[in-house]
Amino acid sequence: MKKSGRKTKDDLQPEYDFAKMPGGVRGKYVQRYRQGTNLALLDRDVAEVFPNDEAVNETLRAVKNAAARLPQRPSHKRRQRAVAR
Repeated sequence: MKKSGRKTKDDLQPEYDFAKMPGGVRGKYVQRYRQGTNLALLDRDVAEVFPNDEAVNETLRAVKNAAARLPQRPSHKRRQRAVAR
């Protein structure tokens, strides 16, 4: 596919004053930004099981708690050393 040799024209004029635009709120999302965001895209079949983010979090916490109760297995490197002896 060939790229067009044309450049797009910048329609933004220097006299635009975004502070006077209706509905514009400075810092509207700054709190969310400071807290950070962690998004995960769920496959369609998984998303059908979880109606909202609360359901996803509840399930992941249950998995985390169940995994914490499992006995600790030696790491891969430790198992290799034990076999090599």
